Amino acid sequence: MTTAILERLSTLSVSGQHLRRLPKILEDGLPKMPGTVPETDVPQLFREPYIHAGYRPTGHEWRYYFFSLFQKHNEVVNVWTHLLAALAVLLRFWAFVEAEGLPWTSAHALPLLLYVLSSITYLTFSLLAHLLQSKSELSHYTFYFVDYVGVSVYQYGSALVHFFYTSDQAWYEHFWLFFLPAAAFCGWLSCAGCCYAKYRYRRPYPVMRKICQVVPAGLAFILDISPVAHRVVLCHLSGCQEQAVWYHSLQIIFHAFLSVCTLSQLEAILLDYKGRQEVFLQRHSPLSIYMACLSFFFLVTCSAATAAFLRQKIKARLTKKDS
Repeated sequence: MTTAILERLSTLSVSGQHLRRLPKILEDGLPKMPGTVPETDVPQLFREPYIHAGYRPTGHEWRYYFFSLFQKHNEVVNVWTHLLAALAVLLRFWAFVEAEGLPWTSAHALPLLLYVLSSITYLTFSLLAHLLQSKSELSHYTFYFVDYVGVSVYQYGSALVHFFYTSDQAWYEHFWLFFLPAAAFCGWLSCAGCCYAKYRYRRPYPVMRKICQVVPAGLAFILDISPVAHRVVLCHLSGCQEQAVWYHSLQIIFHAFLSVCTLSQLEAILLDYKGRQEVFLQRHSPLSIYMACLSFFFLVTCSAATAAFLRQKIKARLTKKDS
C-alpha cells in the first residue's frame, strides 16, 4: 500500500512539473508577437481619438494579426465582444433548434434562418475588421468595407423577422406593401454611405462624413424597428404581459450596444416564432416568403458590389501614392 501511494505521489509530482512548464511550451509554440506601439508609430489612418498607445504595428504577416486575438491592444475589447456575441448567438439558436425541432425546409422557418445568418455575418465581419485592419492601409479599407456590408445584411435580416414574426396587424395592414423593398434599399444605402464616407474623407473628419454615415443608417434603423416600436407601444398601452415584448423593448433601449441588442433581439424573435405561428400562416403564402427572402441575397450582392467598387478605387489611389 505504501509503495502504491509513493508511486502515485511521484506521478502527481511529474504532472505538476509538466503543468508548470505549460506556459513556456505554449509561448515557444506560438509566433513571437511584436509589442504594441504608440500612435506616432502608425499612419494617421489608424489613429483613434484619445487613444495614444496600444496600436499594432503595420506590415507584419497575416498570422501575427490573427494571433493578436490573444494580445492586449487597442482593439482587443471590440474583437472579443463580437466574438463572444457570435458564439452566444450560435449556442442560443442551437439550443432552440434542439428544443423545438426546427423544420429546416419549412417556409415558416426561412426568415428566422436568414436572420441568424445575418447576425453571425455582421458579428464575424466586424470581428475581422477590428482584428485584421492594422496590416496595411488597403487592409484597413477592405475590412471596414466588409464590416459595412455585414451591417447592411444584418439590417435587412432584422427587417425580415420583424415583418414576418413581430409586426402587429394594424401596422401590417398599412405598411406590408412597401416595407421590405424600402428596408432593402435603406440597407444598401447604409452600406454605400458608410463605404463612401470611408473612401472620401480624411482626418480631421468634416461633418459631412458623419452625415453620410449616420443619416442612411438612422433611416434604416427607424424603418426596420417600426414594427417592433408599434407593437411595444400598443402592448404597454393595453397592459399586455407578452414576454417577447419585454425583449423587444430591451432591443430598442440597447441599440447603442449592438452585441447586447442582438442577443435581446434574438430572444424576442424566437419567442415570436413560437408564439405567433397562426398569425404568420394567415398572412403569408410560401411564395411570398420565398420572394421576400430571395431579396436578401439580392441586397448582399448589391452591397458587396458597392464595397468592391470603392475598394478598387482605394487600391488605385494607394498605388498612385506609393509610385
